[in-house]
Amino acid sequence: MTVHDGVLEVAEVPLPEPGPGQVRLRVTRAGICGSDLHVRFEADASADVAAEVGYPDFMRRAHRVVMGHEFTGTVDAYGPGCRRRWKPGQPVVSLPLIRHGDEVHMLGLSEHAPGAYAEYVLVAEDATMPVPAGVDPDLAALTEPLAVAHHAVRRGAVAAGDAAVVIGCGPIGLAVILMLKASGVRRVVASDYSAGRRALARACGADLVVDPAAESPWDVLGDQRGLVRSATRLYGAGLDALHTLQKVPGVPWWSLIRLGERLGAGPRGAVVFECVGLPGVIEDIVTHAPFRSRVVVVGVCMRPDTFRPTMASNKELDLRFSFCYDPAEFRDTLRMIARGRINPRPLLTGVVGLGGVADAFDRLGKADHHAKILVDPASPVSQLPDQAHG
Repeated sequence: MTVHDGVLEVAEVPLPEPGPGQVRLRVTRAGICGSDLHVRFEADASADVAAEVGYPDFMRRAHRVVMGHEFTGTVDAYGPGCRRRWKPGQPVVSLPLIRHGDEVHMLGLSEHAPGAYAEYVLVAEDATMPVPAGVDPDLAALTEPLAVAHHAVRRGAVAAGDAAVVIGCGPIGLAVILMLKASGVRRVVASDYSAGRRALARACGADLVVDPAAESPWDVLGDQRGLVRSATRLYGAGLDALHTLQKVPGVPWWSLIRLGERLGAGPRGAVVFECVGLPGVIEDIVTHAPFRSRVVVVGVCMRPDTFRPTMASNKELDLRFSFCYDPAEFRDTLRMIARGRINPRPLLTGVVGLGGVADAFDRLGKADHHAKILVDPASPVSQLPDQAHG
């Protein structure tokens, strides 16, 4: 399955031959990612940014590319110089990066590294990991997007007692909910305009799910300890602390304040995950999130955006951006799936063959009921039913 100038079509391509340090996999499942939907039509904008940060070979609209960077498959053949660590037929997953000589390329996002919307894909042996016995290929294929969420939650440094707010319940927002609950976070608020996605958020473990058209996700946080929503309350808390602590005999009030901070006392905000990726969302979060919140931007906005830095400064917000993951996080995610620490099955809303990829892209673009659609190259399914299944 190739994309060229926004058009997806099934095409015959030569069987890829593994080079030094490479393994050829027979693809079992491949996931359709939100970034795939974006770059189908807006590849040039992504390529320009990628070139600025040092990767000049990101796909462009005029290129003909086999996409697919979320996948699992079975070992089929080795290239020269491999350690041949697994027998043919062994199920594996892989980081979507591969070397060609001294160059590193992004699988499924470059014409130099065809991805997994195909019967076969080449991967780097060093970046490949065996799938534990008994793990369903449908779940193994979710390792990559769940690793993105795992990294985002770690970027947020979320503690079990923190209030976590997930804005947007598409595939990445749902994955963040799964990872938050797996991390022991006790209170996860999820917000989305789509009733279908709100239902998926509940299935993924969100404690409170709101329709922002009817109810503010910030209001449902309630009066959780430490959350501050106004400057007068923040300043008043400081004066109250001075009034109380200066009555403690023999101990400097400033030492007691520092001790309280170390013990987690005092004003604190929520940890907010922006999983929408549209202009205006960051500004809305900056405006409405409690003081001293940590905001982790996970959604990828393809267009320029603005927010008011003075508002973020007045509220002392931390603004963090999250993009990918490291190899250890990828491995940890696979283990979490295998051990049942997370149940990502609610994410799965359909499976198609290569002939159904274009239809799946169109349905995901409407984004109401579907979350994660998988591609099974051996499947004859070319069109999904009108209602998603989970």
